[in-house]
Amino acid sequence: MAKSDDQLQRAFEPKSWNEIRTNDSWGIFKIMSEFVNGYESMARMGPCVSIFGSARTKPDSPYYKLAEEVAFKLTQSGFGIITGGGPGIMEAGNKGAKDGKGNSVGLNIDLPMEQQPNPYIDPDKSLDFDYFFVRKVIFVKYSQGFVVMPGGFGTLDELFEALTLIQTYKIGRFPIVLVGTKFWGGLIEWIKTTLLEAENNISAKDLELFKIVDSADEAVEVIEDFYLKYMLKPNF
Repeated sequence: MAKSDDQLQRAFEPKSWNEIRTNDSWGIFKIMSEFVNGYESMARMGPCVSIFGSARTKPDSPYYKLAEEVAFKLTQSGFGIITGGGPGIMEAGNKGAKDGKGNSVGLNIDLPMEQQPNPYIDPDKSLDFDYFFVRKVIFVKYSQGFVVMPGGFGTLDELFEALTLIQTYKIGRFPIVLVGTKFWGGLIEWIKTTLLEAENNISAKDLELFKIVDSADEAVEVIEDFYLKYMLKPNF
């Protein structure tokens, strides 16, 4: 039996009411402990930018090298780097941060595949999570900007989560930078023609919540210009 089938079978096993209540109660304490640990650890990190992207990107990919360069240049502007802590683009971000002698933070998630902490995270800045939603809260709460490299479902989830929170005024606005016109162009065109023009599901001003760039210098410039424009300093 495949692992996914086995998980499905376990999910539908009959449970008594007491079992359900007990499991849920202990689950709440585990969630609370992840939040407390995350808040206490991240409060000491200083200003950081999160870099998102695929765990499957190889070190010889141009996007890996670009993410590494973005991270390095951001550290030279005084930012630490937060990633999901795994391989691929996440590894590239932490590697660039380490080379730039900036804070290199990894928010690791326990997964049955792909996710192993990369070697470029600072030993005292590696956090482990069981819950995706707790991890996403930490990303949003302690980042002064998002740099979104090419990725898959997880990257899209993190991107649209941030856009939704800003769009609905649940959090204050911060810079979101999409790197790679070739990769993101089709999605952005669909958002414009379908979501905005055809269906009127978003407002025209929502397209201003992010910028698309193709170089490390442009990515850093967007983040720096944002804080200059609004006369803010990212916790320096």
